[in-house]
Parts: sequence; structure tokens; C-alpha cells
Amino acid sequence: MERESFEDEETANALNTAFVCVKVDREERPDIDAIYMTVAQILTGRGGWPLTIIMTPEKEPFWAGTYLPKTSRGSMLGLMELITQVTQLWKTDRFKLVSDAASIVEVLSQTPLSTRPTSLNLNTLESTYDELASAYDEQNHGFGYAPKFPTPHNLLYLLRFWSRTKTPNAINMVKTTLDVMMNGGIHDQIGGGFHRYSTDNQWLIPHFEKMLYDQATLLLAYTEAHQATDDPKYAATARDIADYTLLRLRSPEGAFYSAEDADSEGMEGKFYTWTLGELAKVLDAEEAKIAERIYGVTESGNSPDRPGANILHIVSEDEVLASELGLSKDGLHEKIATIRGKLREATTRRVRPHLDDKALTDWNGLMIAALSKAGAILDEEIYVKAAESAATFILTKMNGSGLIHRFARGEDAIPAFLDDYAYFTWGLLELYEATFDAKYLQEAKRLADETIRLFLDPDVGDFYISRSHEGTLPRVKETHDGAKPSGNSVMAMNLLRLGKIIEVGLEAAADKLLEANAAQVEANPSSYTYLLCSLDYRIGPSYEVLIAEGKNTEQTHQILETLTRSYNPNKFLMLKTPSLDTLLIYTTIMHDVEGRTAIYICQNHACNLPLTDLKDALEKLET
Repeated sequence: MERESFEDEETANALNTAFVCVKVDREERPDIDAIYMTVAQILTGRGGWPLTIIMTPEKEPFWAGTYLPKTSRGSMLGLMELITQVTQLWKTDRFKLVSDAASIVEVLSQTPLSTRPTSLNLNTLESTYDELASAYDEQNHGFGYAPKFPTPHNLLYLLRFWSRTKTPNAINMVKTTLDVMMNGGIHDQIGGGFHRYSTDNQWLIPHFEKMLYDQATLLLAYTEAHQATDDPKYAATARDIADYTLLRLRSPEGAFYSAEDADSEGMEGKFYTWTLGELAKVLDAEEAKIAERIYGVTESGNSPDRPGANILHIVSEDEVLASELGLSKDGLHEKIATIRGKLREATTRRVRPHLDDKALTDWNGLMIAALSKAGAILDEEIYVKAAESAATFILTKMNGSGLIHRFARGEDAIPAFLDDYAYFTWGLLELYEATFDAKYLQEAKRLADETIRLFLDPDVGDFYISRSHEGTLPRVKETHDGAKPSGNSVMAMNLLRLGKIIEVGLEAAADKLLEANAAQVEANPSSYTYLLCSLDYRIGPSYEVLIAEGKNTEQTHQILETLTRSYNPNKFLMLKTPSLDTLLIYTTIMHDVEGRTAIYICQNHACNLPLTDLKDALEKLET
């Protein structure tokens, strides 16, 4: 899997006729991806990529392994030797292999159930914080060790925990992690956006692939961090991510492409790295000297794949660099902007990595959510317009009798999965708060209902990944948050928000989903951080804030802008309009107060008397 298949003739011949081998695209078939990863965990006790699965001709798996070289290396079994051994077993003891495969399918079919009654509560939130704090890398920041992944949902959780408890270490972990990633080699200092992950502990040496979903989740994290801290550097990084996405990953039709590869000209990272000589050809002598100091450029370089080449990274804080270079802080920023502009222009003459030009509904949904939130908070209308264009593309080109998962080169394919529905619903909810166009709220409710109809396990309360079986393999669920939040985690938040606004029954469905995963969460809470963002919302207090415009439109604009920028992650902001009144009914009785804009703060399906003073409203939301 992960693009590993038996494509060379030698390996294909070794297979003979014993097995059927299927190449699965993890992005296009997340349901099969999840099934086979579960198989690996059952058989080996761990997962990972690249993953090799051996199956019977009926596609029932009986062997799994990760990180297999083509031929044996020391004690590590190679793929060629493995095939020889399995082929011999298939000839001499086929019954055992088939029986093993049947047993694995039976285990997959068994739904894990809680062994005891349990309930998630404030103690769960505290336990999650404790577990994240213990996993935090105090020296290099972030969580765990190499390879290091951004995992932005951990940061979104810590922001909420800090908002609830004001625990200093929670916000410090967020800020230091965002700072080192922003300054590290994982961040493309010239072209913008973030690479996939860091292969080292220092966030310096990246795997250079750029994924759409990483841009989206990191855009959310930097935007919310700016919202919570009012630190302009997080706003600048958020804009950097959004601008890269709109420039490089946006299709002419408005949807977003999936990724840019790591390699160009047969070498990983060649497009992104710089030697001293290459800098000298592009920059004048003064600029080259400044670039060397700012980006840590040396003669020997730091790239493991290209001797003498440098992965650019910020080596010191602005104040230190400005002082060393004899510049003011503004002067430093001007120099950096000039240097970046020249280097970026120079990259247009390089061979750019391959663009994966398929559009996936789930990843587009994430980007719609991120651009909508960033556009609203940073007052960047271009981001909101881009989110609207992507939403329109999905609703018109990838939405027939139901959502479609993938669109590529004019053709749609593959019925949508849980993540497609969950992420796109999330995107529509954020798009409503950015535009106050009630059609997005209405579409979000329709998709939530469809998600329940197609994917819900009514006996347990959580959701399957797919809507149908794959041959003899069962439907599976994925609830933990990995590289991105799981569809179940996102649906919990969607159902809570829609339940508060439109239909109480959806809130009850969210409660059942949370309870269905309580035992697994209690056993390993830091693996469910976005699901626990939903728990934080459920515990509350959460607020629905409706603005009824008065005669002074400028006053209304100021109120909306201030409430949008304030960090209260458990509020949902609405603007009274005729279309919203038609959708919600209860908003019809909410009006301005003697011509002044009114602020209605609702909690637990009850609304307070209207406030006309913005300061009073902010104080109530902070209490």
C-alpha cells in the first residue's frame, strides 16, 4: 500500500499465480486503508507505512508487515524472500492460511464494546492535558520524537483547555510548538505552506511533500492561536499558508488539489533547497550575506540528500537578527520580503514537484473550514470567497444522489465516505459564520441528516467509515484522531453545533457518539484530542449569539467583527436575516432595540434579554 505495489516484472513473476494483489490508493479508499491498518495491528501489534498485506484470492488477509525492503537486509525479511516463503506455504499448507484469513475477518467483524459503564467529564479533559504534557518535547517542542508530525488538533485542544482553565503551560505548549514549526525547515520559508512532517527532532529536515489537509489543519491552528493571543506572527503565518494554498493548490474551477510531491528531477527536496552559490546568483552581495545569517545557510549545507544544499530555516528571533545585522525590526522585515521575493521568482525557473491534481471532498471540506475561519478572523475576504467557490464546486460537481469522494480531470468517482460528509459539513458551518448566508447552514443540516442515514451504527451510536461492505471484509469504524481528526470526532462537533441551533435530537446523537467511545478515550485520551474538543463544547458553557441589526449598520459591523475576533471557541455567531428566520423560526421574534443593534446570547436553548452594549456581551461570554 501507500503506492507500493508489485510493479516490476521480477517481483510480479515471483508471485506466480497464487495470490491476487490489489493496489489501494489510501486517499481514494480510506475505508480499505483503515481495514488493512487494523489487520496489521491485529497481526503485528502495530501499524505504519508502507504497509504490505498478503490476501487470499477472495481478498481475505492473512499476513501483514511494515517497512519491508525489496530483498532481505540482515535480520529484516525482504519482500522477495517473503513471497517465496508464502508461495511455498500456499502450496503445502493452504488450509491453514485460509483458516487464518477467515479468523482475521471474524475478528474484524466484532464490534469493540465498552466493558464497563463510563462517562466522559471534566476529569477526562484534565487527563488529556496531563497526557499531552507528559508527551511534550521540552527541548525541541512538539509531541513525541522523530519523525515529528504537526498534529494541529492537539494544539486546538490545548487552546480550549487553556481557555477553560487558564493553565499557563497549556498555552505555552501551543505557542512554543507553533513557533518552532513556523521557524523550522518544515515550513517552506520561501514559497509558503508546510511540508508533511519532520524527519528529525528539531523540525529542521522535512519530508518535503505538501498535503492539502496539513495546510488546512495548520491554518486552523495558527488562526486560533492568533485569535487567542493576538500575536501578529501567528496571523502572518496563517496568511502564508492560505496564500500558498490559493496560489498552488487551487484549481481554475475553485476546488483544491490534493498535494505537491516531495521530489523533482529525481531528488527529494531539490526544489526547496539552496547552496551558497545558488543564493549568490539570485541575490546581491549584501542580500546574500543577510540571507545566510537569517536562514542558517552554510557551505556544507544541512540537506541529507543533496551535499552543500541548505534547508532554509529561521535561526533567531527577529529582535536578535535585527540587532546583529544593524537593522531596525521593520528594516529587517523589508530585507526579508525582498530576499523572499527574489528567491521565489528564481524558483519559477526550477522544475517544480508533481502536482496531485485530484480534488477530494473531505480535504476540500477541511480547507473550506480553515479558509472561512481565517478569512473572518483576519478580515481577508479573498479567503472567504475562495471557500465559497470550493463549496459551490462540491455542491454542483460532486453532489448527485449523494456526495462523491473524488473529482479528477473532469470525472467524479467513488461514493463519499464518512470523512467527506463530516469535513464538508464542518466547512459549511464555518462558511455560514463567515458569510451569514443561511443556505450554508441549511446544507450543513441536510448533510448531517444524510450522514446519519448512511453511516450510523444505531446500536452503538458512532459511525462507520463507508456505507457498504468491501467483499467479505466488514464495515469498519475509525474514531481516534491521527494525522487529521477522525470523521467521528468531527461529526460529534457538527452534531453538537447543529443540535444547539436547529434540532435538539442531533445534540442527543452527539451525546451517544461520545459515550460510545468513552472507554477507548479513557484508556488513551491524547489519541482523541479533536473528539475531546467536542466534549469541551458539550460540557460548556457554549453559546449561540444572534445579532439583530439596527439602523446603524456600522455599529452592527463593529459588533460582528469584535465578536468574530474574540476567542471563545464554544460560541456560534449568527446574523438575523429573512432566510435565517425561515430556517430557524425562533429567530423571528428577535429584533433590534429601538433602532440599536441587539445582541442575543442563548445557552441551553434559552436566550437572554437583548443586550445593546458590546462590552456587556463580551463580559457575559467570558463569565
